Amino acid sequence: MSNYPHPIIAREGWPFLAAAAAGAVALSVAQLWVLAALAWIAVAFIVQFFRDPPRIVPSQPNAVLAPADGRIVKVEPARDPYLDRDALKISVFMNVFNVHSNRSPVDGRVVDRWYHPGSFVNAALDKASLENERNALHLKTAAGDDVTCVQIAGLIARRILCYVKPGDALARGQRYGFIRFGSRVDVYLAPTAVPKVAVGDIVFATETILAELPRG
Repeated sequence: MSNYPHPIIAREGWPFLAAAAAGAVALSVAQLWVLAALAWIAVAFIVQFFRDPPRIVPSQPNAVLAPADGRIVKVEPARDPYLDRDALKISVFMNVFNVHSNRSPVDGRVVDRWYHPGSFVNAALDKASLENERNALHLKTAAGDDVTCVQIAGLIARRILCYVKPGDALARGQRYGFIRFGSRVDVYLAPTAVPKVAVGDIVFATETILAELPRG
């Protein structure tokens, strides 16, 4: 099953793409070839950054799916600062070459949402989880599992976009937000969840299973 509500180029990228393409065309018409070449390179970068391909949703009902493309930088016991509980924390770091759409890791209802302004240190660092600009969602599954999913801005990122609010329902793999230009997503699960990834693994939003929730 695929779940993809937007064009292949994410809607967040169209203003950037239009501006860059207009500049590249103008420089080409003016025959300013060196500047035009640089402008077309910028267009290519914007296209690759804002690409947003459809993904296949695994059918396993207790699977927690990757909310973002990137590299696993943390799989460890931690304290969930939003729900004040012991948790399994899994962190995905996105560099500027990854797809930056964020997708729901589980089927669930948005119970709460928290936004915190902050700094913009390298998102691969541990302190980014508590110091950087971030937006957190508390999701509750039909089985009663609590999942906290946190979008974190990075060194270059300057804008977190989240399109859901408390009371909204999300399906696994459903697109709910976007972070521009390098970032991280932390997922907090019950300590009894079984991780299926390790530090250093490359993961893909929706298609990679991060962990399995305990079955009721």
